[in-house]
Amino acid sequence: MCNITINGKPFSVEENSSILQAAKSAGITIPTLCYLEGLTPMGACRVCLVEIEGSPTLTASCSTPVREGMIIHTNSKRVREGRRTVVELLLSEHEGDCQLCARSNDCELRQLAEDLGIRTNRYEGEKPDTTTDHSTVALVRDNGKCIKCRRCIQVCSEIQHVGVLSAQYRGYKTTIGPAFTDPLESVSCVQCGQCAAVCPVGAIVETSHIEQVLTALDDRHKHVVVQTAPAIRAALGECFGLPPGTLVTGKMVSALRELGFDAVFDTDFSADLTIMEEGTELLTRLRNRFVLGNEHRLPQFTSCSPGWINYAEHYFPDMLDKISSCKSPQQMFGALAKTYYAQKVGIDPSKIVVVSVMPCTAKKFEAARPEMRSSGFQDVDYVLTTRELGDLIKMVGIDFASLADSTMDDPLGISTGAADIFANTGGVMEAALRTVHAITTGRNIPTGNLHIEPLAGLEGIKTAAVTLTGTVDAWSFLEGKEVKVAVAHGLGNAAKLIEHIRENPDEFQFVEIMTCPGGCIGGGGQPRFTTDEVRKARIEAIYREDEGKTYRQSHENPAVQTLYKEFLDKPLSEKSHHLLHTGYQKKPKVTDN
Repeated sequence: MCNITINGKPFSVEENSSILQAAKSAGITIPTLCYLEGLTPMGACRVCLVEIEGSPTLTASCSTPVREGMIIHTNSKRVREGRRTVVELLLSEHEGDCQLCARSNDCELRQLAEDLGIRTNRYEGEKPDTTTDHSTVALVRDNGKCIKCRRCIQVCSEIQHVGVLSAQYRGYKTTIGPAFTDPLESVSCVQCGQCAAVCPVGAIVETSHIEQVLTALDDRHKHVVVQTAPAIRAALGECFGLPPGTLVTGKMVSALRELGFDAVFDTDFSADLTIMEEGTELLTRLRNRFVLGNEHRLPQFTSCSPGWINYAEHYFPDMLDKISSCKSPQQMFGALAKTYYAQKVGIDPSKIVVVSVMPCTAKKFEAARPEMRSSGFQDVDYVLTTRELGDLIKMVGIDFASLADSTMDDPLGISTGAADIFANTGGVMEAALRTVHAITTGRNIPTGNLHIEPLAGLEGIKTAAVTLTGTVDAWSFLEGKEVKVAVAHGLGNAAKLIEHIRENPDEFQFVEIMTCPGGCIGGGGQPRFTTDEVRKARIEAIYREDEGKTYRQSHENPAVQTLYKEFLDKPLSEKSHHLLHTGYQKKPKVTDN
């Protein structure tokens, strides 16, 4: 421990902590714009300035370690003036357009200026050249609003290991973006949106589909259905001031009905379907390995996360044949909505508009992929992030907090608890193992509450093993076999795991990869600002949702059972392959403009 003094009060803090961390532990707030918990502190924004007695200059608290006997002032006249000057200089270059900016209600720069009492700008003058980049399907970049805090660079490089953003040029001409200021489309951006999730201003935002959705809802010739991902129900409430982890499933359904959707369905339905298809695919590959000895597509990787698929196409093309051929639950739902559902309700599929509400910006890209048209149309027409749905509800004047609870519509709104946990890192794997164990042994997985504890939590890479004993005759070749699985969340962790698998190709049989830290609950389209505390609260809420369901294993879903009887026949049938499965191709890391 280290003894220091902050604002005249003595504190004992951890020896290796920064001044910023020490102040936080002492209950003292120091403002920041570039700092991200857990990442390398850069001191780029200079907003976190403090005064240290004996030092001739103000110091960035995020990147300065404490020393024994250090005397620190966080609110002296010199500090206040220094911070005001820094923020005023940032504002002098910031093309904020606050009245119309998508971040006007949650802009950290605007809030900081208000907190510091800045009412006029002393530094009027030249502003840097600005560009707006609409080249990708999911994201929009506006350099005029960028304050060069470099958060996007850090999360892209340190968390996701993609590294397509960096500082270009120097000094006043510095700009943040891909090399040579090329458009984002020209590099291997996976469109995960983590940059947009941490941007303090409106320099990177998701491409909005709100107007397209409103146009569809206003068209009386269209039948507009909506599906909601499991992660939405544990985060949407934050858009309306509710604490992280507040479950708002029923209110969300009521709000969607008031918005005018003709049917409110659940992506959880197709998550259960995904488990049936993906679990059967895994068992088929295991049979090929253990009985026929000719299966090279192990370990099988999950395919639910489109950012991960993009990452594999760019960086790990040698793993593409090991990725499950299953489409994501979003895309399975879209294909079925315009085939199975259209037939059941007698509506021309060309009149059906499928809207998704997703925690993920990459889902916008996924919906537009050319492979995702197996219904004969674009399977999913528009994708709203959680933030966009919150904005839409506010736009039409719905009082979210006062809404009564409603339930999803049949038949594509019926789901199990296993589908809910798709939202969490480790959840897809746990859901799959629940069903694989039940199918092969005729019994529930012997953990008491169906949870597989080693797969839970926020550790970057997790492993577990499930031994199959007492298998039924059809799966006797698995008797006594230990199925080893691995889970990674955040693409940097995924890269580490894949390198390990390259060196140890037979260690695991099944691998779950989720693009975003924490899984979908920490997606790039979720309400800001997602810290580990927020992730934990959302994860716990999702487990509560699972544990409150009547059915908690995907093969128990009666609507999925009916779907196979009436339409698909069986998992991996010819019709299933046509509608629910796909493949992926290697992509270059850089393309010509």
